[in-house]
Amino acid sequence: MELFLTIVYILLCVSLIISVLLQSGKSAGLSGSIAGGAESLFGKKKGIDDKLARYTQILAFAFLAMSVIMIVFLR
Repeated sequence: MELFLTIVYILLCVSLIISVLLQSGKSAGLSGSIAGGAESLFGKKKGIDDKLARYTQILAFAFLAMSVIMIVFLR
């Protein structure tokens, strides 16, 4: 049981790191801040960035839940 939880936890950690690193930056200097303001004003979607942001949220929640589960079960 402990080995299984540890393996799942490590896979979650690596997946979360990869999903964060694959995301593009929110601003790319001055031009990024001007374009970012225009995109938020007109509601432009980025496609893959939105999906990565959603997957990152899901992985972060799973990471948090797995941390709590490991504290409870491996005590």
